[in-house]
Amino acid sequence: MQIGVPKENYPGELRAALIPNDVKKLTGLGASILIESGLGAGIRVPDSEYEKAGAVVTKDRNAVMQSDMVLRLRKPEDADVALLKPGAIHVSYLDPFNEKALLNSLAERGVTAISMELIPRSTRAQKMDSLSSQASLAGYAAVILAAERTDRVFPMMTTPAGTISPSRVFIIGAGVAGLQAIATAKRLGARVDAFDTRPVVAEQVKSLGARFVEVDLGETGQTKDGYAKALTEEQLQKQREVMAKQCAMSDIVVTTAQVFGRKAPVIITKEMVAGMRPGSILVDLAVESGGNVEGAELGKEVDVNGVKILGLANLPGRVAVHASQMYSANLYNLTDEFWDKENKQFRVDMEDDILQSCVVTHAGKVVREF
Repeated sequence: MQIGVPKENYPGELRAALIPNDVKKLTGLGASILIESGLGAGIRVPDSEYEKAGAVVTKDRNAVMQSDMVLRLRKPEDADVALLKPGAIHVSYLDPFNEKALLNSLAERGVTAISMELIPRSTRAQKMDSLSSQASLAGYAAVILAAERTDRVFPMMTTPAGTISPSRVFIIGAGVAGLQAIATAKRLGARVDAFDTRPVVAEQVKSLGARFVEVDLGETGQTKDGYAKALTEEQLQKQREVMAKQCAMSDIVVTTAQVFGRKAPVIITKEMVAGMRPGSILVDLAVESGGNVEGAELGKEVDVNGVKILGLANLPGRVAVHASQMYSANLYNLTDEFWDKENKQFRVDMEDDILQSCVVTHAGKVVREF
């Protein structure tokens, strides 16, 4: 079975879908690996390293896209979909809730498309869960980004000129990204407060040394996959009142709240931003799915009366070496899990619970409703 890995053409994307270490593992399974030249350029991995690992490197993108199985990071463009051969397996992020035309195109081509967003959050699938692996790095990068932009130091310092108080960091959302943001801010010496609509995560927040901000929202909870459920407007208003007080006393606020498959909720309003001290930093990790902060702009830094709102996209791409390492491992683990070692090919078992969750097109049809 030939596995093709095209380089990413999305502007500013430095990550590579596959690194040489996992190429070597895949060839060990008996796969033939075809790599598009320049795949690892963004992480300073030359073509020669892929060749040493057992891949064939080509400049012919068409040949790569016509492989039996295509592994990549970003969703395919229309021109790439047209190159896929019927019966091929395509694995990438697909944004299935918002890309119905793309799903229809993949189905019409007879492609079995696997959406990496839909890998379930189960124990068995954990090693394939790219949303979690990339979100963890995004949480880290958000705090490092804020630390670079702020005009304050993070830790408490005792100096001959007096004692410097630690910066106050407020993390909203204690999922994978939020917990990593908490851990990073604590390692840098900040005083950290955190909030999540799911009371069940309070112990995780406290275990990292942060204070959990209590808000009585009544019935909340989480989905079967561990995602936060959408709040009612009344619950959101009650949450905002507490958030406003917390933001006003914080030097850095990182928002990570997203509702799977839906637009991110607005948590920080313009009025709340206006109540923050000049010099404060807001990092909106949900900006690519609509944003948690009113006034945040995708891909930009906005200054509102001295408060900086950072709406920068693709934070995992800012640590592209390790982001590529983790995503590549996710792809390898997915492939290995369903690899037929006798016939040396990927086995699409639609009775398997993992593939039932993440396969979105198969046998000429869109097999999941969004």
